This record gives sequence, C-alpha cells and structure tokens, in this order.
Amino acid sequence: MLFSENFKIAIRALRANKLRSILTMLGIVIGVATVVALLSIGKGVTANITSSIQSNGSNLLTVSPGRQQTGPGGGGSQQASYLYYADYQLLQRSLKDDIAAIVPSYQSSYLVDHGNDSFTVNVTGTTKDYQKTNSYEVAEGRFISDGDNKAESRVAVLGAETAKDLFGGLTAVGKTISIKGVKFEVVGVLEAKGSSGFGGSSDDAVFIPLETGYGKLFGSNATYNDKKIVNSISVSVASTEAMDNVSAQIEFLIRRAHKLTSSDELDFNVLSQSDLLSTLTSVTQTLTIFLGAIAGISLLVGGIGIMNIMLVSVTERTKEIGLRKAVGATKNQILTQFLIETVTLSLLGGIIGILLGVGLALLVTLSGAFTAVITA
Repeated sequence: MLFSENFKIAIRALRANKLRSILTMLGIVIGVATVVALLSIGKGVTANITSSIQSNGSNLLTVSPGRQQTGPGGGGSQQASYLYYADYQLLQRSLKDDIAAIVPSYQSSYLVDHGNDSFTVNVTGTTKDYQKTNSYEVAEGRFISDGDNKAESRVAVLGAETAKDLFGGLTAVGKTISIKGVKFEVVGVLEAKGSSGFGGSSDDAVFIPLETGYGKLFGSNATYNDKKIVNSISVSVASTEAMDNVSAQIEFLIRRAHKLTSSDELDFNVLSQSDLLSTLTSVTQTLTIFLGAIAGISLLVGGIGIMNIMLVSVTERTKEIGLRKAVGATKNQILTQFLIETVTLSLLGGIIGILLGVGLALLVTLSGAFTAVITA
C-alpha cells in the first residue's frame, strides 16, 4: 500500500473521531506551546539584562558591600557588612590616573506623592556623574549638580515612569513633590530606558542630591556607628586596559580603610560590567533550562496521552484489523497505518503548539515588559 493511501486512511480515521483526536492533541499542543513560550521569554530576559548592563559601558567598576560579618565577641550572630561614604571620599582622593568618574549612591524606597497621587518609588541619593556612568539622558530640565549637593538643595530628578505616574502628560519640571513628607522641587525628567530585568524598571525612580538625602531624608537608616553608608560606589575607568590596575587599587585602599589583613575575607566586592554580565547571564540561562525542563515534562505527558489513545484505538478496531489481514495486509502494513495516525496527531499538535507559543511570546513583547526572543 502506498504511503499516500495510508495517509488518506489515517486522516479519515482521525476525522471519524474528531473530539477524541482534538483532546488527544491537546497534551502535545500545551507541551510545545509551553516550551516555545518559556524558552523565548528566558532568552528575552537574558538579552534584556545584557543590553541593560552593556548600555552602561564596559569600563565600569561597581564596589558594593560583601560578606556577612561575625558579630562582636566572635559568636554565631551575624551583621551586614557596610560600604561607607568615607570609602568614596578615599577613592576620590587617591584614584587620579585612568579615572573618568567616581559616583556614590544610597538607595531606599519611600512614598512619593503629588496632590492626590502617591506611589512607593526607589529614591536614590547620588552626585552629578551618576547620569553619565548609568547612561541616562535628560528629557526635560537638568540632572543633579555639584552645587545641589554642596547646598543640600531639596531638588529631585524623576525617572520617566515616575513622572508619568505623578503628572500624567503634564510638565513636571518646576512642580513640587513630597518624599516621606519632605518637599522637593522637580528640576528634571529623564528619558525612558525601559525594563532593567527581572520585572524591574530603571524608569520607576527618583534621584536627589546625596548630601540632601543624608541631611533631610534618609535619617539613621543611612548611618552605622555614626558613619554615613552607601549602597554602592561606581568607578568609571578611562580605558579597558586600566581596569585590572584600578580594580587592584580599589581593593587595596578599601581593605586598608576597613582594617583587613591580607588573610581576612573581603567585606566588599569589586565587580566589572563583564563580571556582572557573566553572573547574571549564567543565572538566567540556568533558569531558562529549568523552565524548559518543566515544560518538557508536559510534552512527555502529552506523548504518553497519544500512546494511550492509540492503544485504545487498536483495541476498538480489531474487526478492521482482521478484515485487512483477510484481504492480504501484512503486520507491518497495519502497524505502519497506526504509526501514520500517531505521527499525524503529533505533527498537527506540534504545529498548533508552535503557533500558540509564538503568540504568547509576542503578547509578552507587546506588553512592553521586555522583548521575547524566539529562536529555532
């Protein structure tokens, strides 16, 4: 019997049991759609994080608090390690060659309101070079200046999303907002940068002078042992060739400032953009594989569902099988007939699943969260 004839008979058999055929394909459809959608989303997250980190340039070093320290007396209690404003001042005094900018920042979440609208937003206290090291463009007004920090001015720069939430389509510059009850004048609005990965957005932010934050907003949360603390210090290096040398200098200076010996574990981290990119990419790739494996289980279950239904189909069609044998059909020809039906179900389910998975990925892209990346 020709393959084309077998295929026609298989289609007739599937059409004779439309509902059962559809329900049988459903497992394959869901499995394939889940695999395609999840892997596309995982690839999209990885690409989005990569783009976000690379937008800051490859010559950026980030110093942040590191390990957990053992509490006083050497007992089992733990306390967080800290990075101090004095560490920033030390780096600013000591690092001269090969440095483009050194930027401290302290970040915390506060209730920000204007009129009847209020939102919890990440408020970052920083200096004027934060804009350059993080590749922000100003859409309206200006960014924070050195003069704002020296005078402890109560001025604020809004991320694009925050400006939209508080003022809609109206001009924000010159208006007044309240952060934790403290009044600030809006002097600038930044261009939109989009999602920063893992569901976060760099546009949902407010920036104020760091000295203003210490004096009027952050309070005791930004001090430890009467010393001002920062969340991170960004060091923009003038050239890629100088990265290792500058990183070594930073480690030496802060190790000495924190009174750590050469055998002590560091209580801070110095990461380059490539280190950060490598770490985050590894995490997202592992997560993508894990999600793909879970989706693969549903695909396996769908395959078992087809196997079970075809077994039932063989049992129901014993008379048909007997008739085929009576007119000369061999065992292999009958087996081929059922295999063609099985493969047809799987192919149709796979095609529908791919289309559904691509559709789900496109919906994620259209939502604006990030761009899903569909691959072969």
